Parts: sequence; structure tokens; C-alpha cells
Amino acid sequence: MKRFSTGLALCAGLLTALPAVTSWADDNPEYRSVILIIGDGFDDQHVTMARNYLKGLSGSLILDTLPVRGAVQIETVDTDGKPVYVADSANTATTLATGVVTNMGRVGTGPDDADAVTILERAASAGYRTGIVSSASVTDATPASFMAHVANRGCENPDIILGGQRYGTEYPGCPADALGNGGPGSIAEQIAGAPVDIVLGGGEKHFNVAMPGKAASVIDYASDRSVTVITDPSGLDASYDQRVIGLFADGNLPVRLQGSDGRKAEAADTSLLNKVDPRLGSVVQPEPMSCEPNPEFGNTPTLAKMTKAALDHLARDNDRGLFLMVESASIDKQSHASNPCGSIGEVEQLEEALQAALSFADTHPNTLVLVTADHAQAAQIIPEPSLYDGLPIPLYSPGKVARLRTPEGGLMRINYATTNFRSEEHTGANVPIFGNALAKDWVTPFMRQREVYAAMAGFLGLNDTE
Repeated sequence: MKRFSTGLALCAGLLTALPAVTSWADDNPEYRSVILIIGDGFDDQHVTMARNYLKGLSGSLILDTLPVRGAVQIETVDTDGKPVYVADSANTATTLATGVVTNMGRVGTGPDDADAVTILERAASAGYRTGIVSSASVTDATPASFMAHVANRGCENPDIILGGQRYGTEYPGCPADALGNGGPGSIAEQIAGAPVDIVLGGGEKHFNVAMPGKAASVIDYASDRSVTVITDPSGLDASYDQRVIGLFADGNLPVRLQGSDGRKAEAADTSLLNKVDPRLGSVVQPEPMSCEPNPEFGNTPTLAKMTKAALDHLARDNDRGLFLMVESASIDKQSHASNPCGSIGEVEQLEEALQAALSFADTHPNTLVLVTADHAQAAQIIPEPSLYDGLPIPLYSPGKVARLRTPEGGLMRINYATTNFRSEEHTGANVPIFGNALAKDWVTPFMRQREVYAAMAGFLGLNDTE
């Protein structure tokens, strides 16, 4: 069994000491809650893309009406403790969840492989109700980092934790974390036994896997531990007296929007002569497209519906408060796929979940609502047409481009050009943080990601020891 590391990591002189975590006085036992909304890959480019498309150039998102806003520096280190300037979801979600700065791929573990206690675990120990909502598989990196502890984000179920083929290559897995080797088990197994009252999202396939040496699946294991497992969205309308795991897709939930006829960003079509000499020949730009409903979305529960269901479950007969993390996961996943409409639709889902959180805060005083991202992602809004369009040479954007017709009649050109691989890569910019009025005492204009954790822990009155 791994040892637990608490407090904040200091890696190779990179990290400076944090301000002391403020605790609430013992004589102030009022109800308080934290709702953390994470837009995966939700940097300012994606905020602006969504605002332009959903509300127009002169419009405002709900995010824009929040009274507190700042910027957050992403923090990552390599195995030698040296800084890494572009992160992944696992290590950044781990920092938000634990305050520990770690290596890419790690879930709830520090660079030394020690398990780092998460804010969800600490809140549960202090008597708060806890919940996780995600539009991804609940075993995916961001939700997992609040509930589980493994060396690598890919160890989602009992089959893959021992290694094997993954994405066409040999995957080492996390054998030291396997139950059979004395570890805590795969992410799905740990979620089944985690101190979390409600977990909603996708990922059913990871819970239908048999436990090692047993005929029972992870779902059976969860049911034996007094967990209600629901797979039909109608189950969100019911009330439950025990822990709930809701799994509404085999993997990630389908997204709300797609491009016209399923189109995504496309490369410009250059003539043979232009390939020989970029000053000659011709270039045909991708045709403009619009966003339309994704037929695969069907009866998928919206992020707002899952958020409301989670809040209802957590608030029932609760005079202590709660911690809820809500993730709009496919802002990032659709950007990997060079699909701006997919990302924009998932920002719209984040906005609706935020409205649900703010409505809850209106009726439950002392509820801190924060919205941030784990890291930045590919996607740039670039000129349409190019500022150099009048030059007597063919011009086009490298990479892939979507020329998106907006509802207000404009053309917004979005460029994806981080790699020649089929999946776009994350980028290294800081990300925004937004908060409701209570955030003014906890959010500063510039923060580091571990300080977001410290702010949430401080608001809930959690000290830095177990």
C-alpha cells in the first residue's frame, strides 16, 4: 500500500511556499459548499469562440457576468523535478484536487508515486457530502484525479491496469496499483469504494469488467458496497438513500453539436504548382460551415441535468455542506479532433451547468462557485480573410481550418496547427478562473493552480493535515 503525502509539493526549487490556508473559526459552523466547474481545455480562445458563436460579438456569456475573474498558471514537472510548460489533464486535475504538482499522466499521485489526499477525500472526512459530474467517462483523468490514486491515467479498469495493447501500442499499465499486487485497484474499482456520494457521467464499459480472480464485475462490487448504479437517464429523477453511480454511455458522453454534415476543420487544397513553390499556383480554402445538432446526442443527459441531480442528492438532509466537481470534458476532446462546433456545444453545456450552480448558490448561502480549466488547448481564432490577402501570392493557414458561419452573420475562422498527427495537442497558456461574489476573498488576479486547491480547502475550513 502506498503512503499518503499531504500538503503542497515543492519540486526542485520550482515552487515557492503558498500562503497559509485560512481556516474557518470553530465558532462559525455555518453551512458552506464548493462547486468547482472545470472546462477541460477551456482557455480564453475557447471562451471567445463560444461567446462569438453563442452570444455574438456584443453579447455576454453567463461567465462574463461573474464578479470575480483571474488567470491561473498551469504547473507541471518532469520526473527530475524540472518544469514542463505544457500539461495534460491528469497532472493538472491532480494539482487542482490535491495541491500537489506532479508529472503528466499521474492521477492523484505525486512525482514520488505517493498518494496525495484529494479535497474530495478531505471534505468527506470532515462530514461534507461529495460528488463528481463529468461528460467524459467518470474514469477519465479529470474526474479520476479527485477520487483515485494510480501511477497512470490509462489504468481505468481491472483488465488494463496490468498492461497490454492500448491505442495500438504496448501499454505498461500500473501493476503496482493492481488489487492483486496489494495496490488500491484500477480507477473504476477505486471509484466503487471511494468516499463520494454521487458520481455521474459515462464509462460503463470500465465497470462491466470482471474483478481479478472473481466472476463479479466492478458494478457488482459497487452494488455490494451499497451503491445504486443507474444507467438509464430517467433514473436521475429519482431519490436515493445511498451512494449513486450513474453511467450513461460506454465511454464519453456524445457531444451536443457538430459541424455541417459532420464536418470538422479541414486543410486547404493546394495545387501541385503551389506544392513546388509556395509563391505560385492556387489554393482553395475550406468551404464555410455551420453548427448543427449532433444526432448521436439523442437522450443523453445534459451536463445541467446531471449537475442539478447531483446537487439535489447532496443537499438532501444536509446541514454541513458539500463539495461538487463538474467537468465539461469534451471542450478538450473536440479540440483534439479539430472540431470547433463540438467544443462550442460543450461550452454551452458548461454555461447551463453554471446556471444550475448559481441557482443553487442563490438558495444555499455560503456556496463558493468557481469555474476554471485544467490546461489550454489547440484552437486559434485567426483573421477571415487573412490580413495579407491582397498580396499576389496564394495564402492559407497551415494546419486545418474551419470557417464557421456564426448566427449573427459573420465568418469566424478557427485554426488547428499544433502537430501533423491526427490528434491536436494541448498548449501552454495560462487559463481563466471565474467566481461568484464569495470568490473575492479567495481568488486573486493571478494564481497558480495549487493555489486554487488551497482556496477551496480554506473556504471549506479544511486544514492541511489528515
